[in-house]
Amino acid sequence: MFRSHTCGELRITHAGEAVTLAGWVQTVRKFGAITFVDLRDRYGITQLLFGEDLNSQLEIQPLGREFVLQIKGKVSERSNKNKNIPTGEIEIKVETFSILNKSAVPPFTIQDDTDGGDDLRMKYRYLDLRRNAVKRNLELRYAVSRSARNYLHENGFYDIETPFLIKSTPEGARDFVVPSRMNAGEFYALPQSPQTFKQLLMVSGYDRYYQIVKCFRDEDLRADRQPEFTQIDCEMSFVEQDDIINMFEGLIKRIFKDVKGIDYTDSVERMTWEDAMWNYGNDKPDIRFDMKITNLKFPLHVFRKEDILSNSPVAAPAFQVFDNAETVVAIAVPGCSEYSRKQTDELTEWVKRPQIGMKGLAFIKCNVDGSFKSSMDKFYDAAKLKAIAETCNAKPGDLILLLAGNEERTRKAMSELRLEMAKRLGLRKNDDFKLLWVLDFPLFEYDEENNRWVARHHPFTSPKPSDIDVMIANDPVIHDASKYLEHPYANIKANAYDIVLNGNEIGGGSIRIYQKELQEKMFAALGMSKEESQHKFGFLLGAFEYGAPPHGGIAFGFDRLCAILGGSESIRDFIAFPKNNSGRDVMLDAPSSIDDKQLEELSIKLDMKK
Repeated sequence: MFRSHTCGELRITHAGEAVTLAGWVQTVRKFGAITFVDLRDRYGITQLLFGEDLNSQLEIQPLGREFVLQIKGKVSERSNKNKNIPTGEIEIKVETFSILNKSAVPPFTIQDDTDGGDDLRMKYRYLDLRRNAVKRNLELRYAVSRSARNYLHENGFYDIETPFLIKSTPEGARDFVVPSRMNAGEFYALPQSPQTFKQLLMVSGYDRYYQIVKCFRDEDLRADRQPEFTQIDCEMSFVEQDDIINMFEGLIKRIFKDVKGIDYTDSVERMTWEDAMWNYGNDKPDIRFDMKITNLKFPLHVFRKEDILSNSPVAAPAFQVFDNAETVVAIAVPGCSEYSRKQTDELTEWVKRPQIGMKGLAFIKCNVDGSFKSSMDKFYDAAKLKAIAETCNAKPGDLILLLAGNEERTRKAMSELRLEMAKRLGLRKNDDFKLLWVLDFPLFEYDEENNRWVARHHPFTSPKPSDIDVMIANDPVIHDASKYLEHPYANIKANAYDIVLNGNEIGGGSIRIYQKELQEKMFAALGMSKEESQHKFGFLLGAFEYGAPPHGGIAFGFDRLCAILGGSESIRDFIAFPKNNSGRDVMLDAPSSIDDKQLEELSIKLDMKK
């Protein structure tokens, strides 16, 4: 046998035992006539002691980093114990050794604090995977997978595989397409999700389905995106929204317990999409801290309470920046009234960055003595500043930050500024977890460029039961683009739900449409002709004619969930063989060209002029 124990297994209780170990050489340290070697495998590190009798052999067969080594020897107590590792009380007095394989000098040090950059480590990912930091990430990923499977099995779900070679029905993100050699000129697509298949499984009577499945989207990448990613994909029949929420809230709580040892007993808050957008500026708010956004001036199409900026006199000339803005929003940052001019200037530069896109930043310091100091002192008197502070629920010692401009851009910018301030104040800790359900999304979004409706989630999401009649009774055509907000479809709510963890959407789903007539109406609302909807989704519409049950489901971003639980901002850290930000596998050098013979077999001719 190659080994009797692993490199993380032996303890002081094994002292005196004869053992055989195998692994990789982490370090070699020579001290005169003796040599110490740290031997590493997936399970840990064990120190080896090569005595004087083996020195001559080591000179003939020197050991190097990452050599694959087998040794036989006896476990003994260490004189200089290492409390930082589980095997730190023992070492192995080596009697014989064998070099199973030599190693070239690694291109970077294989340890937690490596000297290898991202591209270098991705090129030699098989070496990077040896590092403890990466190993811990993959261990966590497996723990999340195991916990999810156990929970779903205990609750009656079947794990059912669905195809990877399917029909292209581009909706939203681009499909990856695969040419068919046997059907010249025709293509498969890789699934963006198993959406239609899991609905067909509900029609087939498999009322609780799940799959931890690969999905594929040809879209622009960033830290939390990969062209291929993994979902925990689930569907249930004969359920309503609360049934889904309760079942999968239980799943996440189970994962917290199994993987992090957290007994999440807090009730999970539910928030409407509208409240999320008004109070936090986005539909996946981080609610671990307060700092809600206050709207001081509402856009013309929003009929809410009176604007604070117009209900008291302004002391001196009009403040055009606010007066001409579509909206003005503010946050009260706790305990920051003593920010210096340098600090407020730095924040101003931060919001001017291209990715934030604002022209400037205003502020009000709510001093502890009850007075106010602001960048707008020449425009607003003390009474106005006090009124703004009260509206923002600011306390003495707080700093109010204000942005003005286009509604959508300004609200998004304030959302980012809120998160940035929370980060600077230490309010976004990796070991602090807070769940939230966001509900009542709009069913449709308006596409100004094409003057038509698009689905906010996907075309299979059902309207709220109270809105079904509105959807059926009204023509989706928008005759006056400037008045799209007055169209009945603008107010239809989706029977959909997202689950948010620490400001990240980790899962989303909906109650599905299951009647053929309503599904056809949905396709028509999205601008599909009957011929197009039949061509793309005839198989689903046909299935709905054979007794489709009410059903709904949810899909969790598995990679993202693992990253959050592991305290990382990038899902790449939790994928064994990820792509880089250009969608390339630098280890395999993929994607790559294929030879002319393959192209000829696929009946494909390349036009490289574009």
